[in-house]
Amino acid sequence: MHNILLKRFLNSCSDNRKSKIKNLKLVGCLAILLLFAGWVRMAEAQQAGKVPRVGYLDPSTASGSAVLTEAFRQELSKLGWVEGKNITIEYRFAEYKGPERLKELAADLVRLKLDLIVVTTGVSGLAAKGATTTIPIVMAHVNDPIAVGMVASLAHPGEISQAYPIYHRS
Repeated sequence: MHNILLKRFLNSCSDNRKSKIKNLKLVGCLAILLLFAGWVRMAEAQQAGKVPRVGYLDPSTASGSAVLTEAFRQELSKLGWVEGKNITIEYRFAEYKGPERLKELAADLVRLKLDLIVVTTGVSGLAAKGATTTIPIVMAHVNDPIAVGMVASLAHPGEISQAYPIYHRS
């Protein structure tokens, strides 16, 4: 069987330049081979590449948000993202010290050059929005991002197109 396939492949090219069909078979086989090799290299590069870094900004305390942060980690792991293995999460909690503390923490997260910031309330979302225009912001548990002032509309977020609301069903 192997010999038959090898003979067919070797016979797929022709010395006759007018035989476009046979020459195209060889070109097609080479193109598929190169495409496959490219996919393999891309997959290897993604695995060995940079580990995504996510910021988590919350106005409460770490102990008060323990259930939410654990649920966040569990949902990420269901998607294949395991903290400490293939993703890094930087947590910042304002300890109920108000919007000014949230702004400081948001600026701290921006200085870390993260790939994404997750906010848990509208107030923390506004702090993150004020700190960056380049890092995407994901809003979790924000009931009405339009009323809070995070987005112009859900269909067309406007100037902060990096804000993506996440809604949970009860």
